[in-house]
Amino acid sequence: MTHAEFEITAELVGELVRDQHPDLADRPVRLGARGWDNQLWRLGDDLAVRLPWATGSADALLRKEHAWLPTLAPHLPLPVPVPQRLGEPSARFPRPWLITTWVPGAPADQTPVTRAADAATSLATFLTALHRPAPDGAPTGRDRGGPLADRAGQFARGLTAATELGLIPDPDAVRTVWHDAVTAPPWAGPPLWLHADLHPANVLTADGTICGVIDFGDLCAGDPAYDLAAAWLLLPDDTIEHFYAAYRPAPDTATMRRARGCAMARALSGILIGDAGVHGRPGGKPTWGPPAHAALHRLVATIG
Repeated sequence: MTHAEFEITAELVGELVRDQHPDLADRPVRLGARGWDNQLWRLGDDLAVRLPWATGSADALLRKEHAWLPTLAPHLPLPVPVPQRLGEPSARFPRPWLITTWVPGAPADQTPVTRAADAATSLATFLTALHRPAPDGAPTGRDRGGPLADRAGQFARGLTAATELGLIPDPDAVRTVWHDAVTAPPWAGPPLWLHADLHPANVLTADGTICGVIDFGDLCAGDPAYDLAAAWLLLPDDTIEHFYAAYRPAPDTATMRRARGCAMARALSGILIGDAGVHGRPGGKPTWGPPAHAALHRLVATIG
């Protein structure tokens, strides 16, 4: 099923809720957002319905979020969309779906952070709380939270594509940051809980600072460097040291090197998706480009 194969409307969402969760059927339904994997529909003032509308993997990600996030959410210092009900596939809609709490705020790719120090502290405090040892049986990332070397081919293809499009002014500098990260000592601690998808569209802002984190579909256990990379994409210049000073325990040099590589991979992806959006290509999101380019600039400046 792809975006074009199934139309999701307010009427459909209302019917699904009435069929499977009739006690919530009197709540008004309105569109909240169309994300990469899921559409988000408001259900009254304090709930939301998430329905997969694109990638086939979204079904498993929703079920994983429903299974694990409620146990983590009470320990997190920022609002997150806590799963409340699971909707099962039916004749009306052939995929699972979730009812979660609604988290107010604007996506950071559309409304960037302006209160840098406050946002750095908020992000560091959130990740300190999230990055606890995961239990046996915790999900592992599809390609997230593991050794960066496993993503070398994907990174090389992305860099080639972005360079051919004229989007990367200094490909050698990008390779230098990546090589430094790949050759850093690996994570030697226990697998920690990771959000694993902390790009600007999944972090909410209000009044210039971070006010919430959404979309835990990639929740998994692994190397915390994968999440620490988010600081490079979310925070203004000259804020990284403040972020690392607020994060506990203080990351060692190897972890910060790996985080730079993870951030470079994320920036490269954002640049390509942003360019696709500017030119109207499928899957493009024009708002992803500016924070990705800013992150690349910051990361290249660390060389030397």
